[in-house]
Amino acid sequence: MSDLKIPGQRHPEKAHRPDQAQPKKPAWIRVKAPTSQGYKDTREILKTNKLVTVCEEAGCPNVGECWSHGHATMMIMGEICTRGCSFCNVATGRPDALDAFEPGRVAHAVQTLGLKHVVITSVDRDDLEDGGAEHFAQTIRAVRHRAPDTTIEILTPDFLKCSPRALETVVEARPDVFNHNLETVPGLYPTVRPGARYFHSLRLLQRVKELDPSMFTKSGIMVGLGEDRQGVLQVMDDMRAADIDFLTIGQYLQPTPKHHGVDRFVTPEEFKDYEKSAYGKGFLMVSATPLTRSSYHAGDDFARLRAARLEKLGRG
Repeated sequence: MSDLKIPGQRHPEKAHRPDQAQPKKPAWIRVKAPTSQGYKDTREILKTNKLVTVCEEAGCPNVGECWSHGHATMMIMGEICTRGCSFCNVATGRPDALDAFEPGRVAHAVQTLGLKHVVITSVDRDDLEDGGAEHFAQTIRAVRHRAPDTTIEILTPDFLKCSPRALETVVEARPDVFNHNLETVPGLYPTVRPGARYFHSLRLLQRVKELDPSMFTKSGIMVGLGEDRQGVLQVMDDMRAADIDFLTIGQYLQPTPKHHGVDRFVTPEEFKDYEKSAYGKGFLMVSATPLTRSSYHAGDDFARLRAARLEKLGRG
């Protein structure tokens, strides 16, 4: 999400961009509208606890499947972002103050849903001195208290404008997985993610491993934004140099005509080729499909991630 700030603005607004044509989606990325009782029950629990999810805010195509199984990605610190990336459907503007009771509500929802694995993400909060690091830590601790058997995965901002202590605060709360997405190849950052810095994000993930070598790290990119194969392979090499364990690759889907256009739809066969290449480069876990998103099947993938580490250690 970009570094766009709108002084004095209280209400969410999409960054103004010229319309981009939205191509017809191929059959392999079309999904059915959610109708199951499980979906309705999950939605009601989230609504009762006044929680925001990235599933809704970002228009995830997998919301029906995930919510039908009681899985949802909690988005903390509000629904207004201080950035305005050209790929993202989350509103941009001046966020409200942090809600001190939100960590407890997230923990209550996790307990009520009976989640074995929860993903917690947030908007970018460049308006906060620590970028929201302490709020992340409080939420992790609250979930540990209410649901001690639940494993916790966080998907964080880049903490670009914060002191190194911000990252340390989050790592010290000991999530099981620390995820921060690179989103795309470095050459597309000026148009896709102008408020971020590619090598800062890489260094953030590398620093997590330095602070806690036992913590799993994870990152993801989208394809179909205008990158080429060599650029994707270079990102894989950069991630492995930063000792990232888990890679996700999914198809970029244009949220509205105002967002970055889809360059092309990558075929399932190409995704399989990317997966094979990534495993060859040494990732413990890879998810590369058209519908892959950061938290899609996150619980099952975490179980496989742990098993892969144990297998690797056993071979060592």
